[in-house]
Amino acid sequence: MDYDYQFLHVKKEDFHNRCCGGRIWCIKDICGIICAILTWLLIFYAEFVVMSVILIPNSYSFYSILNTVIFQCLAFLAFTSHLKTMFTDPGAVPKGNATKEMIRQMGFREGQVIFKCPKCCSIKPDRAHHCSVCQREGQHQHGPTNEQTSDKAMQLLEKSLPKTDLTFTLHLTSAFEVCEKMDHHCPWVNNCVGENNQKYFVLFTFYIATISIHSLFLAVNQMLTCVRHEWRDCTTYTPPSTVVLLLFLIFEALLFAIFTLVMLATQVQAIWNDKTGIEQLKKEEATWAKKSRWKSIQAVFGRFSILWFSPFAKPTSSYKTQHYFYSV
Repeated sequence: MDYDYQFLHVKKEDFHNRCCGGRIWCIKDICGIICAILTWLLIFYAEFVVMSVILIPNSYSFYSILNTVIFQCLAFLAFTSHLKTMFTDPGAVPKGNATKEMIRQMGFREGQVIFKCPKCCSIKPDRAHHCSVCQREGQHQHGPTNEQTSDKAMQLLEKSLPKTDLTFTLHLTSAFEVCEKMDHHCPWVNNCVGENNQKYFVLFTFYIATISIHSLFLAVNQMLTCVRHEWRDCTTYTPPSTVVLLLFLIFEALLFAIFTLVMLATQVQAIWNDKTGIEQLKKEEATWAKKSRWKSIQAVFGRFSILWFSPFAKPTSSYKTQHYFYSV
């Protein structure tokens, strides 16, 4: 039997984690906001050094024109991917929606199991975790045991439904072929990484890693060129200023190339194995019906096309047959 889970999307004046009158998803966490701004500043610093110190002084050469086009494209895609990850709702259930009216609207039968988060009073899908930063419930894909099911059902009945109401029990995972998932909360994007924005996060790490490697190559090559020509006609800046700017760019590029490559490998492994980052960290055994590796990839990026690499294309997949909402 199919259940009407669209009601989980209904947000009646729920402006939690939203701004601009509820139109834009935004986590109001000062640490995350600082990290996000720092990310932008680091991108802009690389932009400044690469263009003003390395490429513009040789603006008429084929080397300069080619690398300018490559760098600007990568910088634009990295910045856009960051914004999309940051301002995309990863899939949220409004707070306090675990009411008898909501349960009846979803079409549950008597004797089925439903879950409620005791922290935010939301209907709680299976494999759920509460995000302490976003103050929302974040879903993982892990089915509870019968004992856990009974305990959570009793919590919901005691805290959400009057004594005179029907007894509802439901295994939410049994109605779905593909479940949305929460991977982790990332302060660098000031958001949780879930099914709705995981593609953008993967693209963000990919483009930051790529632009870091490109910047590292340009900075090292420029440094060697300047040393070889004894700093004559090397740059418009003084040699000491050029050395400081290039050394900091090399340090930044090397640091974030390593960091984002590790994050990218972690995300690809999680998608490849159909296990979230938290599940891998806890070394949880799969108790759910795992998708094939190709289907798992398509569930994140959609059917293979050039749009896989575009932060402007929202992923669509035939494997997302039902929306399985979680709070973050």
